Amino acid sequence: MASLPNFPTVHRALFSTASSHHQMVSHLRGRTFQFQVRAEASASPSPAIERSGRRQALAAGAIATCISLSQVNSASFAAEAKKGFQAVLDKKDGYSFLYPFGWQEVVIQGQDKVLKDVIEPLESVSVNMVETNKQDIRDLGSPQEVVEALIKRVLAPTSQKTKLIEASEHDVDGKAYYSFEFIAQAPNFTRHALGTICIGNGKFYTLTTGANERRWEKMKDKLHTVVDSFKIFAV
Repeated sequence: MASLPNFPTVHRALFSTASSHHQMVSHLRGRTFQFQVRAEASASPSPAIERSGRRQALAAGAIATCISLSQVNSASFAAEAKKGFQAVLDKKDGYSFLYPFGWQEVVIQGQDKVLKDVIEPLESVSVNMVETNKQDIRDLGSPQEVVEALIKRVLAPTSQKTKLIEASEHDVDGKAYYSFEFIAQAPNFTRHALGTICIGNGKFYTLTTGANERRWEKMKDKLHTVVDSFKIFAV
């Protein structure tokens, strides 16, 4: 088994909330406003007309910026979306993924994002992060070593019997990801789960999704779509 550094700390941190929010839209709007004001001032109109022109320029700049950002976001979602799925794009923490249409977001203390089926609660997806000084997931060990340690120490309580079915490495845009499949057996249910982990932005990202074993055959293609869609990006 791999000796992953600071795994007790990882366990605690995976259930701690994220902080600070960078307001990129505000900066973009500010730049648009300044450009528009300078353009109006260069014409040297009367003070009253200048003030009116500036107000119109500010309003036009705000509208143009919102439309521009909306178009970019819409294009991004359209490119990433798949029939029967909805997209999550977290610009603050630098990740995106798809989830089945109809799943609802729920707030669970310490988890960054959780969505689940309201009828089948074991059908869910969650994303957690913890800070790390590592640059690459491969720095921690092989896929099987890292995933086995993660499952036993973080993803399943000690009361559950776990079995790792598969762990593999794949590359997305030059970034290494470890993806895996495992079963967690509790006294009253068995959950069949998939996950993927990656390091970037100074964080160790973990996405997990799954379903009750009795519904695995029906849900497995959708759950694979969720895991395969997970990407991180620089922030």
